[in-house]
Amino acid sequence: MSNSNNPTPPKPTWVLPYVTENLLQVYTLGRKLGQGQFGITYHCTHNSTGRTYACKSIPKKKLLCKEDYDDVWREIQIMHHLSEHPNVVRIHGTYEDSFSVHLVMELCEGGELFDRIVKKGHYSERQAAKLIRTIVEVVEACHSLGVMHRDLKPENFLFDTFDEDAVLKTIDFGLSVFHKPDVVGLL
Repeated sequence: MSNSNNPTPPKPTWVLPYVTENLLQVYTLGRKLGQGQFGITYHCTHNSTGRTYACKSIPKKKLLCKEDYDDVWREIQIMHHLSEHPNVVRIHGTYEDSFSVHLVMELCEGGELFDRIVKKGHYSERQAAKLIRTIVEVVEACHSLGVMHRDLKPENFLFDTFDEDAVLKTIDFGLSVFHKPDVVGLL
């Protein structure tokens, strides 16, 4: 008999509420593109089309409780919810096996905004204004769709190409939440 009044519930086994194909039957994983607190992102190639993507793999051993599983599921839902915005990285599929959850996303090969800032040293006012306008438009779109990103920083904005006029894309919705604006004074 346990002495605890609040036993820890068992953590779930699966994040996704549906069964998926095996990622490695559909994609070939390539080089590591980056690493975050919970996952590693790889370059991946679709086996039948040859199209290239980014695959964020989140090891389940890093998901310590039910809330961690819920956070990953919420990240996936939010990415689908925002997928039509031109400055939000598009999610193409989700896969799960016994060891990891995999998010296959649009590949942004132009690098981080942070690295461009460091490399350039400075932006002209016109260049900076264009970037800031894009960032503010993404934030406004997120908020209008009931999403708070909660981790906005230059490292979470990628360029789709290395071109000077590349499209800036928002990534990493792992800390994001859905929210409803407060309604005060309405009966």
